[in-house]
Amino acid sequence: MKVLMLTSSYPKFPGDVTAPFIESIARSIAARGHAIDVVLPHHPELRRSADEPLRFFPYRYAPDRLSLWGYAQSMAADVRVRKPMYLLLPLVALALRRLVAERLAAERYDVLHAHWVVPSAALVTDIARSHAIPAVVSLHGSDVFVAEQLAPAGWLARAAFAGAGAITACSRDLHERALRLGAPAGRTRTLPYGVDVAAFVSQADASSMRERLGAQPDELLVLAFGRLVEKKGFRHLIEAVAPVAGVRVAIAGHGDLRGELEALARELRSPVVFTGALEREAMAAALRAADVAVVPSVVDRAGNVDGLPNALLEAMAAGRAVVASSVAGIPDVVTDGKDGLLTPAREVGALRAALVRLRDDAALRERLGRAARSTVAETLSWDAAARSLEDCYRQAIAHAG
Repeated sequence: MKVLMLTSSYPKFPGDVTAPFIESIARSIAARGHAIDVVLPHHPELRRSADEPLRFFPYRYAPDRLSLWGYAQSMAADVRVRKPMYLLLPLVALALRRLVAERLAAERYDVLHAHWVVPSAALVTDIARSHAIPAVVSLHGSDVFVAEQLAPAGWLARAAFAGAGAITACSRDLHERALRLGAPAGRTRTLPYGVDVAAFVSQADASSMRERLGAQPDELLVLAFGRLVEKKGFRHLIEAVAPVAGVRVAIAGHGDLRGELEALARELRSPVVFTGALEREAMAAALRAADVAVVPSVVDRAGNVDGLPNALLEAMAAGRAVVASSVAGIPDVVTDGKDGLLTPAREVGALRAALVRLRDDAALRERLGRAARSTVAETLSWDAAARSLEDCYRQAIAHAG
């Protein structure tokens, strides 16, 4: 099949950690013999090679200094849409619609696959319909949140759902929320992300990485990573480790709340180091150096929550013992006591107790890490995700026919 894939975020260059799951989805489908053309926003840092198994078609909507659309830039702390986006959105819509129309007129595609229902899918499903191209829409979390919060976005989402032949959600929680927004039950399915287990087998010297992350040889090194926004729950992790001896926490990532989180760590004298964003190879090495990975996700004050955190899947692929909040798609993947420890979101005491338990029980850390790696290797490969998306493409084609 020939697929026109539409996304607002993508790794801007090899090793970038902006929406790596979108790249993995595209490459996994291409690896199964399909031709993938990717439509994405222009960004001054976008550097993709012509040697890749995909073709890229960026659309320019504003001068470089106003490149605020996509690439995890459009929302402030993932709580509200940045004000300049309201002015830029008409320009984004015009540029995106023009390029999609040009692509569909220039070449015959079997299916259009749009990531994020609003505004991306909502802006192009009518164009796909006018060219008789079936559409598949994939939901990732923030899009459903925006559609729930803003009435116009909800109307657009329902229109996109009506025009889609198949809809995917990365967790059961997101699936149920999509149904409440108007996604048709018969065309909507849960399709979790995959993970490349081999990519997290790092040969890097663990001792040097531990030193880089600020951990002494006798300390439990706890790694947490992701954008520094409220829904990641890093505040609660900082509070949980403040009184705990023998533990060092490294938080890797960038985002609007870095200053606030650093100030909290100083105030509480928490044993926390902020590394900034790590590129893919360094992140794999950090995971191998860590003893425990923490995914303390929460529903933020605006109601936003991760769909299925990539940090969780990557930590499990690296064979780390994982402590994670029991919210959103996390319980879909982690069974408490079997391949990780689940704690109630925002309950600092429970998170602290889980970390102390793992600090004091190396055998438990080893058992949970081994089981976690087995779980993702057996059930969450990218090839399995690609095969499920192939089924969605065939469903959309049949629906259009």
